[in-house]
Amino acid sequence: MEKGDKNVYDRGLSVLEQYGLEAVSVRRGRGVLICETAKGAVQIREFCGTQKKLESQAALLEQIAGKTRILTDEILKNQEGSYVSSDSENVSYVVKRWHEGKECDTRNEKDICGAMTALAQLHKAMKMPVQEHYVREDLQGEYARHNRELRKIRKFISAQRRKNDFEQCFLDSVSLFLRHGEEAQARLSGSGYEKLRAEAMQQGTVCHGEYNQHNVLFRGDGTTAVTNFDKWNFDVQTADLYQFMRKILEKHDWSRELAGRMLGAYEQVRVLTDREKENLQIRFSYPEKYWKLANHYYTHRKAWISQKNVEKMEKLIQQHDKWRNFTEKNL
Repeated sequence: MEKGDKNVYDRGLSVLEQYGLEAVSVRRGRGVLICETAKGAVQIREFCGTQKKLESQAALLEQIAGKTRILTDEILKNQEGSYVSSDSENVSYVVKRWHEGKECDTRNEKDICGAMTALAQLHKAMKMPVQEHYVREDLQGEYARHNRELRKIRKFISAQRRKNDFEQCFLDSVSLFLRHGEEAQARLSGSGYEKLRAEAMQQGTVCHGEYNQHNVLFRGDGTTAVTNFDKWNFDVQTADLYQFMRKILEKHDWSRELAGRMLGAYEQVRVLTDREKENLQIRFSYPEKYWKLANHYYTHRKAWISQKNVEKMEKLIQQHDKWRNFTEKNL
């Protein structure tokens, strides 16, 4: 690390001493510091969670290491045997083993299918006795809540005397998207979701919780690393599958051909049951991205809306027909 950079990287760097490590070089990652040490690369991240969940996460990562070839950002213990270390200002940090690699390219089909294969391998390995505190919200309750929020936002915006571009765009489209949300909620109620969820809880299936292109790294030696398990939870594993596929397919105009190849890569490792396929189809039919944009607007209550968010809303509306054509046919 160059002398002039010291103040930039001081925050959190001092905790390395508690691991018997010294940084040879330091760079910034996504909300973290990545440090090269004599014992390999490590990541330093500020910690705001609970010690208990972190310990369970460490156990999960150890389990993955024992059952798959997928590399993970192993959580390191300090010299006192703790996963959490505090600096002189009493700010808590965790230090993890870091693996260098190229992020999954969302325009590269080989990368996309490689990420699907890695996810399937993880899903086969990620099972633990259920801990109630870390069970994700029931999807029925989530859809009902999101639909209520869309109605509440519609009422709020309707009462506004002057409406900006985002608000007007929302009002012009909310009835259509809310109807899709209510249809998805009704469809979920009549599906095999409750049995699927009960089976998942019985088996203790775990989701990554934030599986996206930024957290999948392809290494020069041909191995794959998956990082950032901080949002892991107990849930039906189609939740991970849906989140990753949705983000990719939005970028590819809801290509059924690409979706088929993605699922093919996943099922070469882990075959989906009929209930899982049904659940995945229903998840695609819920207007989640639309709800997210509206909810972000409402919770921030900004007088000024970024043009980027207006463009996102407009693009979502433009993609409506392609999205609906995708959801109305079986995968």
